[in-house]
Amino acid sequence: MKRSSDRILTTHVGSLIRPTALQEFLRAKQAGKPYDEAAYAKCLKESVAEVVRKQADVGIDVVSDGEFGKSISWSQYVLERLSGFERRPIKPGANPFARGLDRERFAEFYAELDAREAVATTVEAVCVGPVAYTGQAELKRDIDNFKSALRDVKVEEAFLPVAAPASVIPDRKNEYYQTDEELIRAIGAAMRTEYRMIIDAGFVLQLDDARAAVTYDRMVPPASFADYRKWFALQVEVLNDALAGLPMDRIRYHVCWGSWPGPHTTDVVLKDIVDLILDMKVGAFVIEGANPRHEHEWRVWESAKLPEGKVLIPGVISHATNVVEHPELVAERIVRLARLVGRENVIAGTDCGFAQGPFYRRVHPSIMWAKLGALAQGAKLASAELWK
Repeated sequence: MKRSSDRILTTHVGSLIRPTALQEFLRAKQAGKPYDEAAYAKCLKESVAEVVRKQADVGIDVVSDGEFGKSISWSQYVLERLSGFERRPIKPGANPFARGLDRERFAEFYAELDAREAVATTVEAVCVGPVAYTGQAELKRDIDNFKSALRDVKVEEAFLPVAAPASVIPDRKNEYYQTDEELIRAIGAAMRTEYRMIIDAGFVLQLDDARAAVTYDRMVPPASFADYRKWFALQVEVLNDALAGLPMDRIRYHVCWGSWPGPHTTDVVLKDIVDLILDMKVGAFVIEGANPRHEHEWRVWESAKLPEGKVLIPGVISHATNVVEHPELVAERIVRLARLVGRENVIAGTDCGFAQGPFYRRVHPSIMWAKLGALAQGAKLASAELWK
């Protein structure tokens, strides 16, 4: 994994807003309607090439494929790559996304939000058989498209984001394994195939794990914080088992508090879980840090020690507001962290993906590119300060 050896490098969390032409194919695919598969393959390859070029043009050093190959969300896409799951319509009033203490505290706000925005997930996934990885062909297509796109640009590095075990098909139900722990361990073992394929292809592997932090809001209360810590510790163990033997310096782990546009008053505090995060056998930690609920948590690194040889990729740009951050603010966010953990150990990033799936976004595409441009400009200003 590249480091900021002579300047602050830039990256982002991975998911970018899909172009309209690609969305049309994905809508048909999700709905089970007929579509021209050859035309879809051509559109996908061209869309990946264009989004990679735009990232390079705007000044991003470590780029992704935008997650364009995933026809469902960043976590549900695995339904098309794992065996053993059956999809069923969610019964009225039983949607798991309607749970959480934040929703209870701000019920009127969430009622308005739900009326304005369609529910992203309308089916639930039930494990009804042994879990195994079956998505090799689809992943190879994504790898090949990404490699093709990278031939025409000059960037420092490339990464592919995929789901960490805890975030694979969240809110899944278990009707096959004896315990939920047995199920999560089976998921971790199966996902190892995906993780290894990405690393063997020469890319940095990013593990997305919003569910790790969000589960606190869903679990506590009625469960205790100790119960949540025990649950999170198991997820760390499962992830580390899935990564055993893979090169840590080719892996980064992303944790955030979810992308929904809510108050987030019941988010778990970073300082209370940072030790568990740092137990991940990875080379970099991609952590949300630009939104107003968590920006102050840069001070966690005054006491928490970033392990030797590890990289911190803080969010210094928000994915959830249409306000474009000023480059000087971006530089301030970078510099204060670099002074704590070392300039060579910081890569500037975003809080989360700009698209939570093929059709859900928090900003307009033009604003997304303006934000990424501000990120690159801010990194230049920070570099001038840190290497003056």
